[in-house]
Amino acid sequence: MLLDHQSLLYLIYISTIAGLATTAGCIIVILLGKPPERLLAFLLAGAGGVMIAVVTLDLIPLALTYKQPIQLFLGLTLGIIFMWIADKLLKARYRSVPRNRFNRLKRTGILVASGIALHDIPEGMAIAVGQESTTKLGMLIAISIALHNIPEGMATATPLLMAGIRRQKILLLTLGIALFTPLGAILGKIALGMVSISLSFFLALAAGAMAFLVLTELWPLSTEHYPLCALLGGISGFLFFLMVLTVLPH
Repeated sequence: MLLDHQSLLYLIYISTIAGLATTAGCIIVILLGKPPERLLAFLLAGAGGVMIAVVTLDLIPLALTYKQPIQLFLGLTLGIIFMWIADKLLKARYRSVPRNRFNRLKRTGILVASGIALHDIPEGMAIAVGQESTTKLGMLIAISIALHNIPEGMATATPLLMAGIRRQKILLLTLGIALFTPLGAILGKIALGMVSISLSFFLALAAGAMAFLVLTELWPLSTEHYPLCALLGGISGFLFFLMVLTVLPH
């Protein structure tokens, strides 16, 4: 068993790597340049498919294991409300400018970033909880999170790049998002005594926010011009995460 300070350093290490996978996804998009519209539709829908898979196969089932139905309901509701308010604020911000596709892409990219940052905290806490059980379990959770953070980073960078945001700003944004995972891991380590309550709530909060984001932003935008590409992307994203859950040992 690792000493406590060694355990904490290892937790910070694996959770930081998992968080930086978001930045890795961003770098992939930056190196490839502005993707074609068909590829954009596929990537946006693919990230949506991953997010829906995370919600239905990961976040909700894990939240249910804590047997806190009130916490679950409140988390889902507040997650939806949070993203609804964020969407309204962003729409108000862009009310004075033409509502063209580039502005919609910029708003979507910011909303995706908000959703990722929001659920990175409970995911970091989940890594801490897993490591408290066994070091191997903590690592497996971190690997799982890293795998779906890559397309989420792509989903953040793609619309922002298409909207004309500078690459340096996009990269800094994803680096900032990456810090939320180790932050959540540290909070989880500190709050393990009451984690069964707080984690259930935050997992549900993230699930509500992500579901709202996919259904109201990612899916409508991705299907606007190339619905078939979007459909293939959504299915591919969902199956990719399903494959990860199947391949990785529990």
